[in-house]
Amino acid sequence: MVFMDDLEEIRRRKLMELQRQKELEELQKEEMRRQVEAQKKAILRAILEPEAKERLSRLKLAHPEIAEAVENQLIYLAQAGRIQSKITDKMLVEILKRVQPKKRETRIIRK
Repeated sequence: MVFMDDLEEIRRRKLMELQRQKELEELQKEEMRRQVEAQKKAILRAILEPEAKERLSRLKLAHPEIAEAVENQLIYLAQAGRIQSKITDKMLVEILKRVQPKKRETRIIRK
């Protein structure tokens, strides 16, 4: 009987240890994600003019996947040194026009 209690105690401790490790890993992942987001924001702040940054923020609310793709592309270009000046709102609009999928036109023909 004592042996079974010891075995249960060992199992319980091991389970608690595994849970603590999992929580710690999740906290580390969350912290890493926050750092990456902070770096992205800093880079975007450096390469976008305020109007362009605002437009990108609004786009992120409406179409997060498109905004994420544009952000990643801009960050890549900035890190590669291919952006010489700050991106204006007009430039961002042109980039967005190229990135957004083409709309299909639907015609209804009445006879």
